[in-house]
Amino acid sequence: MISFLILVLGLGLVVYGANIMVDGSASLAKSYQIPNIVIGLTVVAFGTSSPELAISAYSAYTGNAEIAVGNVVGSNIFNIFFILGVTAIIYPLTILKNTVLKEIPLSLLAAIILYVMLKDSIFGVGENVLSLGDSLLLLAFMTIFMYYLVHLAKTSNEDEDLNIPRMTRFKSLLFIIGGITLLVAGGKLFVDSAVELATNLGMSQAVIGLTIVAAGTSLPELATSVVAALKKNSDIAVGNIVGSNIFNIFFILGVSGIIRPLPQGSISDFDLFTCIGASVALLLSGYIFGKHKITKAEGVIFLILYVVYIGYQVQQVS
Repeated sequence: MISFLILVLGLGLVVYGANIMVDGSASLAKSYQIPNIVIGLTVVAFGTSSPELAISAYSAYTGNAEIAVGNVVGSNIFNIFFILGVTAIIYPLTILKNTVLKEIPLSLLAAIILYVMLKDSIFGVGENVLSLGDSLLLLAFMTIFMYYLVHLAKTSNEDEDLNIPRMTRFKSLLFIIGGITLLVAGGKLFVDSAVELATNLGMSQAVIGLTIVAAGTSLPELATSVVAALKKNSDIAVGNIVGSNIFNIFFILGVSGIIRPLPQGSISDFDLFTCIGASVALLLSGYIFGKHKITKAEGVIFLILYVVYIGYQVQQVS
């Protein structure tokens, strides 16, 4: 009962934190005349990815590699299929041209790179592990991505006329910092209580990481994207997810793998292929089927695909 109450408390902190973070980020972007998509891909994505970083890094430090890797793989699947599915049902999402042509393909590339780095056995190198060299390479990719974002901020003129709250830059920063703090605190409370409940059910570390922990640490992305969709800030909603997925692989696994090499363990090829497939589905939705939009119908399809994936995980446990 206590664990359930803590879980609910954590969810409440996450939702409120996401709300004030979106307001602060949007206001700060407006004051500096920075495109909202850049804010979604940097400040919001970094802030909402903080729970994944804390959990994966701590898991690597304590030798729980399957939670560290499963958290990132599961979060990326959850972000696209569940969060964008729910968000698109609330309000059809318009995707900026630059996001469709560059950021989404980069998130797909990140998922493919992770698969190749983990599958050492394919090349006859040895066991499947994310090594120190792999992790340093992931961080190098992250550096390139950040350079791209700086360039995007200087050259992009794509923006929407949004209803953004007006506040001073100091107040905006307080909202962002306060939002991040609540997101991290709420996410940790949720994950700790959820893991305790799941462990009592006899679930493996891999399944916990791919499902309970992944969903728990992705609550900030869920809350932030839903709030942004309700406010019709669709560029922040989509940019938040795409940016977070890129950060999850390049930055979070990069940092975690430096702390300790991360073996694939019980993370199956099906999980890795689903992670890649989620990015493929998003690319097809935005570039071919939706014409730079994720429609409500596509949102429903995304949710169905996530239910199928969770059904597979439940079957593995039973």
